[in-house]
Amino acid sequence: MTAKALMFQGTGSDVGKSLVVAGLCRALTLRGLRVRPFKPQNMSNNAAVTADGGEIGRAQALQARACKVPLTVHMNPVLLKPQSETGAQIVVQGKVWGQARAAEYQGIKPQLLPHVLDSFDHLKREADLVLVEGAGSASETNLRRNDIANMGFAEAAGVPVVLVGDIDRGGVIASLVGTRHVLPQDDAARIVGFLVNRFRGDPALFADGMQVIAKATGWQDFGLIPFFPDARRLPAEDALALAHAGTSDARDGALRIAVPILPHISNFDDLDPLEAEPAVSLIRLQPGDVLPGDCDLVLLPGSKSTIADLHALKREGWDVDIRAHHRRGGAVLGLCGGYQMLGRTVEDPQGIEGPAGSVEGLGLLDVSTTLSNTKRLETVVGKTSDGIPFTGYEMHMGETSGPDCARPFATVGGHADGAVSTDGRVFGTYVHGLFAEDRQRSAWLQRLGAGPSRLDYEAGVDEVLDRLAAHLEQHCDIDGLLSQAR
Repeated sequence: MTAKALMFQGTGSDVGKSLVVAGLCRALTLRGLRVRPFKPQNMSNNAAVTADGGEIGRAQALQARACKVPLTVHMNPVLLKPQSETGAQIVVQGKVWGQARAAEYQGIKPQLLPHVLDSFDHLKREADLVLVEGAGSASETNLRRNDIANMGFAEAAGVPVVLVGDIDRGGVIASLVGTRHVLPQDDAARIVGFLVNRFRGDPALFADGMQVIAKATGWQDFGLIPFFPDARRLPAEDALALAHAGTSDARDGALRIAVPILPHISNFDDLDPLEAEPAVSLIRLQPGDVLPGDCDLVLLPGSKSTIADLHALKREGWDVDIRAHHRRGGAVLGLCGGYQMLGRTVEDPQGIEGPAGSVEGLGLLDVSTTLSNTKRLETVVGKTSDGIPFTGYEMHMGETSGPDCARPFATVGGHADGAVSTDGRVFGTYVHGLFAEDRQRSAWLQRLGAGPSRLDYEAGVDEVLDRLAAHLEQHCDIDGLLSQAR
């Protein structure tokens, strides 16, 4: 029997579609349904490695977790990973397919629709219900031709749509009603109802507003969802979330970990377990900020464009700050692209990230990196040099070598990974997901002078998903949503 499906599109980006779908995935899974998440096209440098050896957007990984099922490339068949202001790497069904600038991509999309529909069919064969998440705004009628992310997919797959608006940003009535009026009639007819997300205060105060929207659009009201504060404890999909995030709450005696937020930051969910850790004050450095002189650790996260981000880091003067931090006895850790930046040079002989050439790194590790077209993409199990086990994943293009690799950061699958400086205070590794491992995070806290961690991070994420599901059960007409699935 083929699964039913229901699609959730938004009046704009960052209205909470991903969170709503994740919460519904968990709620309906707890009801006993076989649920699968699906996003035809995603744009994000925050990706996860799947059980079938590919990569998908981190939001779909969270939604799969909410469904309590393994990740598969079919949950997000087209993933765009921005490499510049105008261009992106195109990942199709988990594998690198090519690169394109935004204007070129509009003409490529018809080639990708068969892959999208193929993945959708895969999921339908193993589920009772597929919850589909759109991308960006449903009202971007200028992008409707060849669309595969919103109404173009809904039309091709015959899936009904629920529109999500965000009242927290203001103008939600205009956003929802305006979307109804700018859409072509056939597309507007695909929308069966609406949700209003992130309401603060007494819901009774917006009852009239919900009636105004329903009357003006002819759509069914599926609920007013109050703001869910613990959403910040779940992995974010978009680096936009980092632009609005500052330093975590200051705590007496907490370790201070400084993280430069660079333009092409990737896999930034590596920071989430540290954010959740009571013993840590996480300091996100935005452009114009100065690295604090009293921080305990500087952490350079992953990057989709190492060379461009290395230039950005130098423009901010953070290279000078980081070297001064190291001279004062501070520790530095680089993850993936951050590891590459810590070396003496990053070579790009094939022009993978831009014009072919070489750029000087920070020189804190005696290693050099050569970028290549070969992408390493796999889950890993290993031990750091102190014998502490971990699970994680690798997702990178390029090879790093040099004298400091003789002191590997870890052993992964029988081979050495990463490097440690001669003074033992600078570390680099290609492994993502280290800090989600409680034993690893605890060892790092103790290494930096704090007590052991008492946080069970993974259990905490599942507990938040359960409470999000209960939140939606209380405030959404889930039975009404199910009745509209086709």
